[in-house]
Order: sequence, then C-alpha cells, then structure tokens
Amino acid sequence: MIVRLAAAALAGVLLIAAAVRADDLVPEPDSYRTENYRAPVPTTLAGARVLSTRETEAIWRAKSAAFVDVLPRPPKPKNLPAGTVWREQPRLDIPGSMWLPDTGYGVLAPQTEDYLKRGLAHASGGDLGRLLVFYCLEDCWMSWNAARRALTYGYRNVAWYPDGTDGWSRSDLPLQQTQPEPRPEE
Repeated sequence: MIVRLAAAALAGVLLIAAAVRADDLVPEPDSYRTENYRAPVPTTLAGARVLSTRETEAIWRAKSAAFVDVLPRPPKPKNLPAGTVWREQPRLDIPGSMWLPDTGYGVLAPQTEDYLKRGLAHASGGDLGRLLVFYCLEDCWMSWNAARRALTYGYRNVAWYPDGTDGWSRSDLPLQQTQPEPRPEE
C-alpha cells in the first residue's frame, strides 16, 4: 500500500513538473528573431537538427562537420580619445571553428549577408550537403537565425547547437582563442 501511494505521489509530481516545463517552452517563430537576442530559445529549428553537447562533441571529434560561430564582435567605440588603447575582447571558440561575427542578426545588411554566404561557401567547401554546425552562446538567437538562414541558401545538412560555448565549457571541453574571418573591407 505504501509503495503504491509513493508511486502515485511521484507520478503526480512528475506530471506537474512536465506541465510547468511545457509552459516554459519557447515556440519556434515563423521568421528570424530581430530583437532580444539573449533570451530563451526554442528547442526546435524546422529543417535542421538540434544538437546536445554530447552529440556536438561526437561530431567535433569525428571532424565530420564545419563549425560556425556567429557571435557578434563588439565594435571599436567611435570617437575614442587620441592615444586610447583599444583591446578587443578575446573570443574562445570550439577548436577548428570559423567565426563569422554579426551574421546572426534577424536583418542583415547586404554586405553582411554576402560575408555570411562567402564564409559558408568556404566552410562547406562549396558542398551544400556538408554538415554545418551553428552556435554562439547559450540562450542566444544569433545561431538560430544563422542556421535558419543557411537553410534558405540551400544547405541541406544544418545543425544548431543551442548551448554554444557556454555548454561546451561547462562540459570541460577545449576552447581556443580565435579571430573572425576577415571581411573584404578589413
């Protein structure tokens, strides 16, 4: 009798927890996210695979994908006083990744979109079927937007790693300092 009561109580707690968790789910939008980029993200991306840290690590270790980081690059402040030293904040990435900063916004300027297209062509070797893994930080819509955009460019093997470098670091996986892919105007 006590075992049945305990089992029933546990089942009730699990149902309540599942209902609360379902209320917290973020729906996948119909278009790109254009504001509040650092907010909870959906658990899905239509047309793409959503990866856990374990799955991402396995792909990385197998060297079976091109990894693309889209975290924005903080701009050098305009009108710095003469003689001011500007030090860019270092970016730590999943080793071997290509960093294409500023390409995850909901709306891209034509030159930024061209930069993304050229970067993806380089990362994929021109193969629309090559696996591309997009990421930035945890709870960051930039990688969701960029992965969605890659699908519209015809890439057929797109994956999204929503935990980004935060999840990677939490799992004690290696990170390396990287520099962004150069832009034509740089």
